[in-house]
Amino acid sequence: MKPAVFFQPSDGWVGDLIPYEKDGEFWLFYLHEVREHPKPGTSWNLVTTKDLTQFENHGVALQHGSETDLDFNAYTGSIVVDGAGTHHLFYTGHNPRNLGADGAPLQLVMHATSTDGMQTWTKHPELTFGAPEGYEPGDWRDPFVFYDETTAQWRMLLAARHSAGPERRRGVIAQCVSRDLMTWQHSEPFWAPRRYITHECPDVFAWGGWWYMVYSEFSESFTTRYRMAKSPDGPWTVPHLDSIDGRAFYASKSAARDGRRFFFGWIASKEGNSDDGPWQWAGTMSVLEARQNPDGTLAFGFADELVDSFWDEVPVSLTNELPARLNVPDGYAALVSAQDLPGQFYAKAVLDIGPNTTECGLLLRSSADGDRSYAVRLEPKRGRIVFDRWPRRITGDAQWQVSGDVPFGIELERHCTLNPGEHTLEVIVDGDLCVAVVDGQVSLSTRIYDLPEGRIGVFAGEGSVTVSELEIRQRTDN
Repeated sequence: MKPAVFFQPSDGWVGDLIPYEKDGEFWLFYLHEVREHPKPGTSWNLVTTKDLTQFENHGVALQHGSETDLDFNAYTGSIVVDGAGTHHLFYTGHNPRNLGADGAPLQLVMHATSTDGMQTWTKHPELTFGAPEGYEPGDWRDPFVFYDETTAQWRMLLAARHSAGPERRRGVIAQCVSRDLMTWQHSEPFWAPRRYITHECPDVFAWGGWWYMVYSEFSESFTTRYRMAKSPDGPWTVPHLDSIDGRAFYASKSAARDGRRFFFGWIASKEGNSDDGPWQWAGTMSVLEARQNPDGTLAFGFADELVDSFWDEVPVSLTNELPARLNVPDGYAALVSAQDLPGQFYAKAVLDIGPNTTECGLLLRSSADGDRSYAVRLEPKRGRIVFDRWPRRITGDAQWQVSGDVPFGIELERHCTLNPGEHTLEVIVDGDLCVAVVDGQVSLSTRIYDLPEGRIGVFAGEGSVTVSELEIRQRTDN
């Protein structure tokens, strides 16, 4: 059996991740989601990895509280270490039975420490605190703590909401400060754009002369985004491509090692294990490596370690030999392999896109004629990559009752630069998971349930594309 590419525990799902690098190893704490009714409490579980390809599951790391405790649900937070070597874990305490004055369950900042290298944790309920006046007490979560050397103090960022203003635009990243990590004072907001419902899982780091603020946009988009500044106090600017991935990859937070930075998040599952099912909270862990462009903006793609773990070539044939050109100025054409692909593989295609081409890309799990398939589609005229499939959802017997007016998989669109010339499209498929990367810059993750097998193909519509390279690799069995 081939090892899974993406980590998921056998007894649940991966929720928000709290990554921490220790002695060259990533300690990946995560909210352990168990889909049971009535809902049990939520704990922090732990998985570790040294190479981003093999994961060791350690089970529960921070146990949630009882039905009467403030931390019946131990939600997202962060970990830092002080000068004495004590690790401090800050997390969100939530109990649906513990209601605030507005009738909503309270969210509270809670604290635990470890003096044995994060093997065990001691909770400090006496250090618990909630939102001050001017903030909604039911939105005071995801404490992220970092040390600001310029002011010699610790800063805590929180996903919060103003208590007044338009309902959808009260989101704010609130801030508290401390000298000793034990007592905290409320401070001015870290970022208050008055734009979204709130900004979940805030994350701030410095890298290569820039500061980056990462947050998961709690809105109709549910997208993880980033901003840039030359100081942790801003002003924050919006990069041209400001999202980490699409709708399916959420609550991503980062950790660094050896000058590299990795973003850990979860690819959401879908209700009913169906392509048409609504997105669910939590899913399967995924990691992207961020690379810094010359202008400071971030590119997102696969870590080299992950790509290198696929080294067993899968023979495929689209045509007699490459390069192969598809030239259809006012039509559509596809080349489809003669062989089905395995359920888990890495694919890399180098595509030379001709001027004025409307669309081109890869077909995944395709039928022999290329009609029934998933499609990773590049659209140069619109400057985007989208994920699509055929057949789409059918709502009735008539021909017009096919979801043909949907231009691609809803919420599965990323902007990217697709000037005429060569572009590299990489894809990793692992069972019902698919992640695509364009030019090592733009990633797009999704689920693929309804078509469990099929071939690979290359297509073009209203234009031309030359396939100069196509390689498929798989992992070897354990």
